[in-house]
Amino acid sequence: MMQWRVALAQINTIVGDLEGNRLKIAAAIHRAQTVQADLVVFPELTITGYPPEDLLLKPTFLQANLTMVRELAGLTQGLTAVIGFADVVDDEVYNAAALLHDGAWVHTYHKHYLPNYAVFDEDRYFRRGTTFPVFQRDGVIFGVNICEDIWHPTGPADAQALQGGARILVNISSSPYHAGKARARERMLATRAADNAALVVFCNMVGGQDELIFDGGSLILDEHGEILARGAQFTEDFVVADVDVGAVFRWRLHDPRRRQVRTEQLPVIPLAPLPESPPRPPLVPHIVELPTPVAEVYQALVLGTGDYVRKNGFQKVVIGLSGGVDSALVACIAADALGPENVTGVAMPSRYTSDMSNDDAAELARNLGINLLVIPIETVFQAYLEVLAAPFAGASPNVTEENLQARIRGNYLMALSNKFGWLVLTTGNKSEMSAGYATLYGDMAGGYAVIKDVLKMLVYELCRWRNAQGEAAVIPERILTRPPSAELRPNQKDSDSLPPYEVLDAILKAYVEEDQAPEDIILTLGLSEDLVRRVVRMVDRNEYKRRQAPPGVRITGRAFGKDRRLPITQRFTR
Repeated sequence: MMQWRVALAQINTIVGDLEGNRLKIAAAIHRAQTVQADLVVFPELTITGYPPEDLLLKPTFLQANLTMVRELAGLTQGLTAVIGFADVVDDEVYNAAALLHDGAWVHTYHKHYLPNYAVFDEDRYFRRGTTFPVFQRDGVIFGVNICEDIWHPTGPADAQALQGGARILVNISSSPYHAGKARARERMLATRAADNAALVVFCNMVGGQDELIFDGGSLILDEHGEILARGAQFTEDFVVADVDVGAVFRWRLHDPRRRQVRTEQLPVIPLAPLPESPPRPPLVPHIVELPTPVAEVYQALVLGTGDYVRKNGFQKVVIGLSGGVDSALVACIAADALGPENVTGVAMPSRYTSDMSNDDAAELARNLGINLLVIPIETVFQAYLEVLAAPFAGASPNVTEENLQARIRGNYLMALSNKFGWLVLTTGNKSEMSAGYATLYGDMAGGYAVIKDVLKMLVYELCRWRNAQGEAAVIPERILTRPPSAELRPNQKDSDSLPPYEVLDAILKAYVEEDQAPEDIILTLGLSEDLVRRVVRMVDRNEYKRRQAPPGVRITGRAFGKDRRLPITQRFTR
């Protein structure tokens, strides 16, 4: 049989929810049987969820996940399934793929390349696999590998195709999202398919896990690297495609590269043949278009926020609505992720809050259909000033009085959270978090920081994109056009404390996200040395604040938290 029907079960699992994950896997296996699939493929560490981190140090967790594999094996009558799990052999743990075939667990592949950079920490938990098995079923040879394995041009995929004769390369993955990742990943997979003259079947995890987003976008590519099927991004999907394995053989007859390499052949592990499938109706190609770059980021933020809230047992969230652009964006994301009925905005005006801000916050809440509470802070602020008058005697007002207002607001939001079980979403962006333009235990107080990895200029882009999605704009235009201000003192503007955001963001992108030295930034951007070094000092000296910030959605390749880890106490300044 030279045509196979392949199904990709792009599911959203929950770390540690072994039974819940098993039920999702079982449902997808049944669906694959219903569509007469020959092969159904699941993401990396499907059973445990990814990344399970120190759960892998719990023997009971490991044993329970092995039990799930054995239970699932019995459900695979009439097809082959590849499922990610954590294997245990001789007191060592492996990131593994179980090959389940016609009701039995027949073999296991162990991941070869264990990433230990950026957000990855797999060397902490897993032992590296050393073999690259290939399998033969009904005359078709295929190889199985895991995530990072296929990113290496001379890794397991190359060996399985060249030394093992695999015509199908199956890769199960939990590939974390950052902006632009899907397109880069597709280019890489297309190269692997074309270089190895093999079909590539790539199933990726989807869903939010703490700060990480897995964007799905699962793929099937032909031997030329052309896309045969693509799953949706940021949502569960079940992708089915018929692949012509015979075309791989025909193409290889015309590809002289393979004949020039003399290499030891890998052993081929035979699988029991299955009865030939009855005639199957043709499939319509399943190719979901990739969103635009700004839409992609917005959808990632929605997925990350919604999954964090729901997977941690919350239903409703509360947000401080200042009438500014950051809180407006967070409110939109929350309403889209959870439904407006599950979002409460809180306006907390002070003596410095303009009527414009109050009006804009109210209009935004009306447009989104979210509940709005108005709780002034003036009485409490005045009480603070009176209580502190004696110890502050002789000292001029400064940032202390500004921070008192932010902390009162933080207390209000946490009180509402405690009383009603609402999760507080903070509204600080990456530009502010980088420069330390945020108040510990004030506007940084909360459970999840939705836009902590979004630079200020991108905040504006996302707001304008969101406004363009409906019949009418939900974010008042005035929010997007007036100068940003914290409104913690008379006539305050962000530009009093920070460079213009378009300049600040360019420096932060170079220093934080690209690790450029100040000297290079000065030359590249054509900015003054005083300005660049001032921004760099702000970033460096505020590491202590970022360590105390709540987790938030990662949308860049260099986010604060799991990615960028600098010591708080250090004196290197270049």
